[in-house]
Amino acid sequence: MPSSEISPDRMPRHVAIIMDGNGRWAEARGLQRNRGHLAGVESVKQIVRSVRELGMEYLTLYAFSSENWNRPDAEVSELMRLLEIYLDENIAEAQERGVRLRVMGHMDRLPQSTRAAVDRAVEATLENPNGDLIFALSYGGRGEIVDAVRDIIREVEAGRLDPEMLDEKTFAAHLYLPDVPDPDLLIRTGDECRVSNFLLWQIAYAEIHTTSVMWPDFRREHLEAAICDYQARERRFGMTSAQVEKGDETDDGGRAEPQ
Repeated sequence: MPSSEISPDRMPRHVAIIMDGNGRWAEARGLQRNRGHLAGVESVKQIVRSVRELGMEYLTLYAFSSENWNRPDAEVSELMRLLEIYLDENIAEAQERGVRLRVMGHMDRLPQSTRAAVDRAVEATLENPNGDLIFALSYGGRGEIVDAVRDIIREVEAGRLDPEMLDEKTFAAHLYLPDVPDPDLLIRTGDECRVSNFLLWQIAYAEIHTTSVMWPDFRREHLEAAICDYQARERRFGMTSAQVEKGDETDDGGRAEPQ
C-alpha cells in the first residue's frame, strides 16, 4: 500500500530513473564493481514491483548509456550478461502483472545474445495492458535528437513535410517512443546532480529528485520519498501560481498523446 503521505490523486504518471552508484557501492565495501551491478539488479526488481503497486503507468530506467560503451570490456560484458539474465528470469512476472517491456536506444550495438533476450522479452509482453517498463539501452539523449533530425530531413526531402510546418509536436513525433508521455519525475541516485544525456528533450518540465542513496540500496521507501517530494512541488509549466490554482490548461510539452 502507498505511504499515507502520498496523495493517490497526484501520482506521477511517468517516472524516469538514472540508476547511479553501483560501482561506488561495491568499492565502498571492498568488492569488485560487478558485485555492485549484481546488487543493482535486485533494486530493479523491487522498484518495478513498487511502481506497479503504486499505480504509475510508465517507468523508464537508464540501464546503459551510449557513453557506457567506453567502460572496460569486462564490465560491459558483465552488464550485458546481467541484463540477459534479468530479462529471461522476469518475463513470467511481467506477464503475470501485465507489464509491457519496451526499449529505446541503438539496439544494433548490443551483443547478439543480449539483443535476442531483449527481443524475447519485448515480443512476449507486447500486448500487456498494465503499464510500460522501458529500458534505455545503448541510449543517449543527444543521439536521439540527432536521429529525429535525420528522420525529419528525410521527410522534407521526400516532400512529406513542409519545414515551415515543423513544430515541437511534429519534432517529438520522430523521437524513439513518441507515444510515451514525458516523465513527470526524474530520480537520480548516487548523490549526483547531472542528467547525463538522459531524455534531454523529454525532461524539459520534469521535476528532478536526487538522493545520496546508491542504486543497490534504493527501495520502495526511497521511491515514496521521491514521490512525496514531487507532490510537494507546484508544477506551473511557465504559468503563474494563480493560473495553476484556477486550473488553466497547459500544453503537453510537445509530446504526442499516448495511443
